[in-house]
Amino acid sequence: MPSTIASTSTHHQPNQPPALPEIPPGYLNVMGYVDNSEVNGPGVRAVLWVQGCGRHCPGCFNSHSWPFEINQLVSVDEVVRQVLREPRNQGITFSGGEPFKQAVALAQVAKQLKAQGLTVMSFTGFTLEQLRSRQAPVGSQDLLDQLDILIDGPYVASQAIHSPNSPVSSSNQRVHVFNPALQHQIDWASDAVEIHILQDGQRIITGYRGHMAFSESEDESGMAFQSERGSHSATAPA
Repeated sequence: MPSTIASTSTHHQPNQPPALPEIPPGYLNVMGYVDNSEVNGPGVRAVLWVQGCGRHCPGCFNSHSWPFEINQLVSVDEVVRQVLREPRNQGITFSGGEPFKQAVALAQVAKQLKAQGLTVMSFTGFTLEQLRSRQAPVGSQDLLDQLDILIDGPYVASQAIHSPNSPVSSSNQRVHVFNPALQHQIDWASDAVEIHILQDGQRIITGYRGHMAFSESEDESGMAFQSERGSHSATAPA
C-alpha cells in the first residue's frame, strides 16, 4: 500500500532565503511517497515528493513542500527497497518541493533503479539550461544523466493549462524526453486526479497538476514510510 509523510506548516518570512538543513549523505528529506501511480508519468510509477522549495510560485499545488525544515529523513537504499517491493512499479517520478535541491541523493536512487530496468522522471522549477549551467545546484548533471524524462520550468498561474491532453501544468513548461523508447508515451494528463486509499482508511489525492493532498487535516496525517526494517513515522515541526 502507498505510504506518505505529514507536511510541515512552517513558513519562511517573505524575501528571506530558506535555510537549507543538514541532510546526512545518502539520505533524502522526504515530503511524501506513493506506489502504483498512473497520473505522474508514463505507465505505473512510484512517486517521491521531496521537501523544500524556495520558489513559492503563486498558485503552487504543493505549498506544504516549501519549507526546508526536516520532515522525514529516508535513506537512498530505503527508497530503492520501497520502490522495488511493489512489482507494478515500472519507474519512479521525482516531484516536490524541488528535486534538484537534493540532486546528489536522487541521482543515487535513480542509478540503482535504472540498473533494475526502471525508468526515471523528474519535475523541476529550473529550466534545463539552468540545470546545465555553472549556477546549477550541486549534483544536477549527475541527476540529469540518469533521467529518461524531465519536465522543466516553474508553474506560472497566468499560463495555466487545464486540458486532458496536456502533460504540463502551464504553457512555459517543457517535456524533455531523453529516452527515445518513451517518446510516444507522453500520454498522462496534468489535470487528472488519482486517489490512493491506505490501510487506515486515509486517502491521498495525487496527479492533479503534480498535486499531493490528504483527505484529513495535515495535523492528523502523520504517516509512515515503510521499509524492510519496519515503519518510521515522523511529523515535521510545526
